[in-house]
Amino acid sequence: MSSTIHLPLIDMSGVREGDKASIRRAADAIRTACCDIGFFYIINHGVPQAVIDRAMSAAGEFFAYPAEIKRQVAVNKRHRGWHALGGATMYEATKPDHKEFFSIGLELAEDDPSVLAGEALRGPNQWPQYMPSLREALSDYYQEIARAGADLLRVVAVGLGIDEDFFTDKYTKPLQRTQMVYYPPQPPQAEADQFGVAPHTDYGCITLLYQDNSGGLQVRELGSNRWIDATPIPGSLVVNVGDLLARWSNDRFRSTLHRVINTSGHERYSIATFYDLTYGATVDPCDLGIDPALSLYPPVAAGDYILKRIDDSMAYRKKQA
Repeated sequence: MSSTIHLPLIDMSGVREGDKASIRRAADAIRTACCDIGFFYIINHGVPQAVIDRAMSAAGEFFAYPAEIKRQVAVNKRHRGWHALGGATMYEATKPDHKEFFSIGLELAEDDPSVLAGEALRGPNQWPQYMPSLREALSDYYQEIARAGADLLRVVAVGLGIDEDFFTDKYTKPLQRTQMVYYPPQPPQAEADQFGVAPHTDYGCITLLYQDNSGGLQVRELGSNRWIDATPIPGSLVVNVGDLLARWSNDRFRSTLHRVINTSGHERYSIATFYDLTYGATVDPCDLGIDPALSLYPPVAAGDYILKRIDDSMAYRKKQA
């Protein structure tokens, strides 16, 4: 049963412009939200609505193609491309997620040093020749949402009591992954353990999500274990803490279980962006001022952690093993 409790709504006005009072106000609100539940909405985030609308329209067009057409850009070892229905199973889930998604990352040429070095998940994206408009629409969204992610992390840093630019040099070559996600309607008689996305936490630092007006995203309230509806709010992004930021904060910030159940009776679309660090960036609570004797986690390379979680949840990774 879901709850009618609402997640915090935080105004990012003035943050990109560097207004100190606006940054402080947003930082205090975000710190409280991250400590209490790990989820919140942001508005006035700087991503133009025209860019969002174009990307969402492209998502609807792309997923409407037959599977045999979409298979031309089937997911590859770099985690780029189309993931078919049933291709992802969250940990402890009994059934695969009832969704499709198309994933892109940082566009890197085959001769880029990270690609030549064999760094996992790196390389060029897969773009469908049968839909040339997708590349520009989703690339524009990718760039704009990255700007919003960078703004957000400046505010997060202030909320943590560290230098505003702490995260900047950890994002020189980010493992940002942006995914268009399609959820077919779930029939009313669907079994209780069938989810659009089964309960899970996100792997990385922060996630920024744009969702249509279908509803279905739910967040588990800490302590009570009640499920809270993340009801769509026009113009907003839903933001949540990932596992790596929770580790970094020594669990002051919460990486919270969430799920999607599409009971709207129609198709649901969203665009999720996992705004994550450079592959080799080290996540260590001691970097945020935690006494080594009180640190709950050893240092970990961001990319290694994310790759392990992808390997554990994606069916195509198991087939390649």
